[in-house]
Amino acid sequence: MTAHVAADCSDSRLSTWFPHAGSADADLLDDLSLITPRARDLARNNPIASGVRQTLTDNVVGSQLRLCAQPQYRLLKKDKEWAMQWGNAAEDEFATWADTTDCDAARTQTLLGLTVQALSGALISGDALALVMWLPRADSRWSTRLQMIEADRLATPPWLTFKSNIRNGVEQDEHGAPIAYWISKKHPGEKNAGFMANQDNWERIPAFTAWGRRRVIHLYDKERAGQSRGKSIFAAVMREFKIAGEYLGHELQAAASNALIAAFLESDLDAAAVAEIFGTDQETALSYWKKVCDTTHRKKMEGGMMLNLPLGTKLSGYNPNRPNTAFDGFMESVMRHMAAGLNMPYELVLKDFSKTNYSSARAALLEAWRYFQTKRRWLQDHWLNPIYEAWLEEAINANRVKAPDYYDNRYAYNRCRWIFSGRGWVDPVKEIVAVEKRLALCISTQQDECADQGKDYQEVQDQRIREFKEALTKAQASGLPDAVAQQLAFYIAGFAPAGSNSNSSQAPGIEQHFADAPDPANNANADQHAQQDLADA
Repeated sequence: MTAHVAADCSDSRLSTWFPHAGSADADLLDDLSLITPRARDLARNNPIASGVRQTLTDNVVGSQLRLCAQPQYRLLKKDKEWAMQWGNAAEDEFATWADTTDCDAARTQTLLGLTVQALSGALISGDALALVMWLPRADSRWSTRLQMIEADRLATPPWLTFKSNIRNGVEQDEHGAPIAYWISKKHPGEKNAGFMANQDNWERIPAFTAWGRRRVIHLYDKERAGQSRGKSIFAAVMREFKIAGEYLGHELQAAASNALIAAFLESDLDAAAVAEIFGTDQETALSYWKKVCDTTHRKKMEGGMMLNLPLGTKLSGYNPNRPNTAFDGFMESVMRHMAAGLNMPYELVLKDFSKTNYSSARAALLEAWRYFQTKRRWLQDHWLNPIYEAWLEEAINANRVKAPDYYDNRYAYNRCRWIFSGRGWVDPVKEIVAVEKRLALCISTQQDECADQGKDYQEVQDQRIREFKEALTKAQASGLPDAVAQQLAFYIAGFAPAGSNSNSSQAPGIEQHFADAPDPANNANADQHAQQDLADA
């Protein structure tokens, strides 16, 4: 008898359960050769798995990716105003690299496309790999570029498999830190890949240059100490995905096959009875039944048709019992377990909100949002920040961004955050009211609220001020009194004038002015009258 039931071996259900107690790499590396291809096959051919990948990339990254440079100005003995100006200048320069294909060594993707590709690879295959290249080009103002590498190319060369410090292509020092990556020049699954044992087919890429510039960015989710490679998010639910997919296919095939059968012809006459009726022998009777089968088998049924039934037969309907009445409930239960294994709500995995009310949907999406935020932070720390550091080093050395004593203050200059696509709203009215209250209670900022919706608060403020100025110019040009024109501009630009209720649908004084103001053609003192009306209002 053991103190813990989990260690009990007398229970027949646990008596044969003895999992291998290996290290992180011992439990994983040998299995990756099967886990990764199976995960990719699911993402290709299983509709739910394919949807999960798209849902994750849409919610973690989405349709936009923007840098928000935030240097640690206190460490640099600067003030906040300097930090904002420096950050704006760095962001403008960074956009000329990240928003074009100059960032891609293959010249086909922007940084957003490369990030979506890296995230998808890390989720499905377990790893994403990029080389930070230095490739000057005559038509580009930047030389730093990213070369995407399929994770399968990161492997240990056959003649170095005996070395314990090289784990599936990752060469480590005595502390477990990567010092180099072994990459094959061709994908092992590519046609005519050649003899992989040939040393000319492999290249050793140092993790850093002599002065500390990163040369390889390896994105994977490290779950255990000493883990050198990542695994697919489908690893824990792969069996359920496979079996559920096959079951769905069999049910669909059964329903389609049974739908082809309309009815059966039944008869209780044997060959001897038919022979007696026709006054002939049994062989002739058998030929009669053969003729019946040949003429009625697979006969096409049409609406309103009359059937001539053969002698001694009756038409019996066919009830295939398909689709299975328990199919929906069973598949829903299975899919809920699979969704839990993927750390996502069932409603989001299946895109099915038909059985969900507002409160349940919001609770499910909030839970999903926590997971997406965790993945965003992981993506920032291990993918985007290293990319920004590599680019910023070139920008500083090219004197396009001013950063004195950069190498002594790397952290202070490299500090930044990233703006992804907004999370959206389930009920915009309720959530906008919540935003107003958070801002009024000083428990949130415009920066945080705008970032949640994928916007930069400085750009929002600048754009709203421009809109107000444009509205004010048009209102004043219309000949309205200055006070009314100003209030009208507030109304057009969507601002609530000072001292007014932000929920009012009309700016104070405007409606009263247009209701009470006399026709200028009949009253020469119309402007004075309007000013008096406004003062009285």
